[in-house]
Amino acid sequence: MEPLFVSTLIVALAEIGDKTQLLALLLAARYRRPWPIIWGIVIATLANHAAAGAIGNWVSQALSPVTLSWILAASFAAVALWTLVPDKLEEEEASRGRRFGPFLATLIAFFLAEMGDKTQIATVMLAAQYSDFVLVILGTTVGMLLANVPVVLVGNLAAGRLPLTLIRRIAALGFAALAVYAVYEAISLSALPPPV
Repeated sequence: MEPLFVSTLIVALAEIGDKTQLLALLLAARYRRPWPIIWGIVIATLANHAAAGAIGNWVSQALSPVTLSWILAASFAAVALWTLVPDKLEEEEASRGRRFGPFLATLIAFFLAEMGDKTQIATVMLAAQYSDFVLVILGTTVGMLLANVPVVLVGNLAAGRLPLTLIRRIAALGFAALAVYAVYEAISLSALPPPV
């Protein structure tokens, strides 16, 4: 269950103040129909994170455990720093899918906005770190929903009151902790005698 809980926590924290959360707010304000937007987020996230998880799973099988641990350590450290930088929603991302209605607009906009986003990259890294692909994808998807569904349901009311800087710092600490753990794993694996 560790992959599920770690993935959920890391992505939920990283997503707060992220551009996809801003996108959720914009879509909620534009369409005022929360359930089609929420279902669009669910399906877009599952599809995007399943692809990212497949890449992470493939990488974990293609590289030696020591090399993978060092790459994960560097990647988690980079994402920790990236998490400290607030995201801004670009107008082009906000207008994608506008003519399709709330569900398809959300599906298209969320899927595309997640491409190369820190939560997608985190999904790749988490899937590379944990062997249980399904639990990682479920965890990252639940994390996205924990961060975005309240924004869709409550709108701007709660979003303006969240301590975004503190939340970004906590998420960065989570990624930094994963980086330290990956360094520990790399050093431990390097110290093992080679198999006979």
